[in-house]
Amino acid sequence: MLNFRSVNIAAGVILLILIGFYLFSNITIWWVFILCAIWLLVTMLGSGLIHWNYHLKALNYKANIKTNHVAITFDDGPNPNFTPKVLELLEKYHAKATFFCIGKHVESHPDIFKTIIEQGHTVGNHTYSHTNTFGFLGTEKVISELQKTNNIVKNISGLHLNLYRPAFGVTNPRIKQAVKKLNLITIGWNKRSLDTTKLNEKQILKRITTNLKKGDVILLHDTSEKTIRVLERLLLFLQEKNLQSVTVNDLFNVKAYV
Repeated sequence: MLNFRSVNIAAGVILLILIGFYLFSNITIWWVFILCAIWLLVTMLGSGLIHWNYHLKALNYKANIKTNHVAITFDDGPNPNFTPKVLELLEKYHAKATFFCIGKHVESHPDIFKTIIEQGHTVGNHTYSHTNTFGFLGTEKVISELQKTNNIVKNISGLHLNLYRPAFGVTNPRIKQAVKKLNLITIGWNKRSLDTTKLNEKQILKRITTNLKKGDVILLHDTSEKTIRVLERLLLFLQEKNLQSVTVNDLFNVKAYV
């Protein structure tokens, strides 16, 4: 199984073998540098691709599912301009979704946050600041970010969040320690829309719907008009394919709150 521990063990064994050959045989030291470069590349990819489950286990999709369910998820809200439009569409098409909210945005827009919950959707922790340097924060700082968001949500709604989605999908040993200490369930995805990039509406929808199947988890962001247009077309597509969007806790049969 390709994960941080197994890769480190394999790299360590190979490194010892290469050092032995270097000391007692005629091989170049460059093989050691090549090994280190491969280790670094694999670790960087594993840290950035959440579906690898490289550092920690994330729920990315539901295998062997019997029901025709998928999970639409939204990151980075609540947003006063776009989250209400998302909620209107979800209600129109009788769909449920999961919103992984940034703590400072919950703090700024508590009424929208409460509306998400009142309409039967699930909310989860997406850090407090979503800083671009989140992957470089120490364990205690990560814990502080997650606890701060949980405290804000607790004060506003009375709920204690149990679901966590890493900022940018980045994981590492420090984030793993923080998640373990707070006993959170990490939620990933296997359908990344890239709706925050320069891709157009048609390209984004194609990324989502190509080979879409029951049990899939779709990543969107309630932060742009483009995503709103994609969402309505996606909901129509799901209806045509007899697929239903449910919350991630329903999809994976886990507790959203503790």
